[in-house]
Amino acid sequence: MKLLTVTVPCYNSQDYMRHCIESLLPGGERVEILIIDDGSKDDTGRIADEYAEKYPTIVRVIHQENGGHGEGINQGLRHAAGTYFKVVDSDDWLSDDFPAFLDLLEQCEARGGVDLAVTNYYYVHSDGIGDRSINYSSVLPEGRVFTWADTRPFRIHQMLTIHSCTFRTENMRKWGCELPKHTFYEDNLMVYLTLPHTRRMVYMNADLYRYAIGRPDQSVQRTVMMKRYHHQILVTERCFTSCHLDDIQEPRLKRYMRHELFVMFGIAILFTRLNRTVETDAALERMWETCMAFDPKWGGYFRNRSPLRFICLPGRFGQNVSGLVYKLANKVVRFN
Repeated sequence: MKLLTVTVPCYNSQDYMRHCIESLLPGGERVEILIIDDGSKDDTGRIADEYAEKYPTIVRVIHQENGGHGEGINQGLRHAAGTYFKVVDSDDWLSDDFPAFLDLLEQCEARGGVDLAVTNYYYVHSDGIGDRSINYSSVLPEGRVFTWADTRPFRIHQMLTIHSCTFRTENMRKWGCELPKHTFYEDNLMVYLTLPHTRRMVYMNADLYRYAIGRPDQSVQRTVMMKRYHHQILVTERCFTSCHLDDIQEPRLKRYMRHELFVMFGIAILFTRLNRTVETDAALERMWETCMAFDPKWGGYFRNRSPLRFICLPGRFGQNVSGLVYKLANKVVRFN
């Protein structure tokens, strides 16, 4: 059995996927690399097959009809042979810390294993401006296995994301559903669905994941996120309605999941309101109706009693407030 499955969803990735795959090969036989060719129309499939032929015990390729990034993760999870599961997007890569990270996973397995391994990730902007690490050393203990009771409150920019998380594969298979096809930003749902099954954790204070920012067609570009606002709404709704917060018994896990929902609601609201139309504001109203119907207490909290209420203000004034908050947030983090 492999220690780690790394799933690499690819769609028309011929120009950059080699860099990604080459960064994973130092994992050697401890790693299974699953390249998911998501109906690409360029040489992505051919390049993937080349790697599978050259490294037959490490690389496997799955060719599928186009189903989107989420279906790529679904396929990876269906076929994963690794004890742990990580997703690396084809335009990103892992740093030279990868072998040391695998050593850490092996050490954890020798002591009974963990449900989640957290590492830092590093924004790499195409213009070289604003590169920075998202670091968790202020909230997570280092050098030992810990539980949620050992965590401190996360700051606004410290979300557990697809870039920072490596989950135990069997826990991800407890979702009871699949990620939606042809939907962007569904990786937030991947993390959120797995969190309730997470107890034992470990943190490595290293910038393992290199997150490339700056391709014009990238899903996190401002104009793209505005256009796909309905994807943000759908994913946020799915997260909120996947479980009742009050059913989470571990207090600090509940605190973190509330934090994650707060950020996701905030992102969905901001990029929807940047469109500045009656139709997009109406879409937000429908989101709130769905959430309030599922859980009036927490739906009401996020909309009316949390700081999100300021970007939920109606009309042009609320749209202007949202625009200012977006500019401030992106100046601090520069996430697109």
